[in-house]
Amino acid sequence: MRSAVSRGLWDSSSIMLGYFPVAVSFGVAAISAGLAPWMAVLISVCIYAGASQFILLLLIAQQTDVWSMVFIVIAVNLRHVFYGPALLSQFNSTSLEPKPYAVMAFGLTDEVFAAARARLSQLRVAPKAYWYIGLQLGAYSSWVIGTAVGAYLASDWLSRFPILQQSLAFVLPALFFALLLDMINSVDKRLLIAAALSTGLSSLFFAAHTSLIIGMVVGCGWALVTQLKRKRV
Repeated sequence: MRSAVSRGLWDSSSIMLGYFPVAVSFGVAAISAGLAPWMAVLISVCIYAGASQFILLLLIAQQTDVWSMVFIVIAVNLRHVFYGPALLSQFNSTSLEPKPYAVMAFGLTDEVFAAARARLSQLRVAPKAYWYIGLQLGAYSSWVIGTAVGAYLASDWLSRFPILQQSLAFVLPALFFALLLDMINSVDKRLLIAAALSTGLSSLFFAAHTSLIIGMVVGCGWALVTQLKRKRV
């Protein structure tokens, strides 16, 4: 079991290198948004949702109510419901005990899913479930540590580099634009247009956070209808 976890930790090194700087930027952005350092770290420890945490900062800045925040974060991460079943078939049936399931579900991210999907079928270590937990542990540790570094050093960095304070205002829009560019080739463009138009038009009549919810509901509904049509064909 230890060798499997160690191998998973080693295989997570590329994910750790990618997560750390993004986590640092989240810690800095959280302090800039008015959160205490321990709150920023607590968000990463308990939520651990990558881009959704930046969305959460935006919602906090807009003074969105708690239930809307919960709904939006869950909706953004709803795709993870499909990740678990896709990976489960690649584990040895005898290697999974009831206890690891909760840990395995909590640490599931886009990058962890991609790495596990690519490597599980080629693994010779056993049990594979503990290799997977090691993979998750490395990614999770990198994210939490990076957040702590950014959060607790943010005040010092912001005082030494005033331009950083100004650039932080562009962090969230830049991140969302980058995510959009990444989605263009993998998502139906009509879905993106429908969600964007719904959000834009509803913003003329509702608050910003309500408009986001409307746009997300329209986008999810469009995707669901499209999938149902494909299954019928």
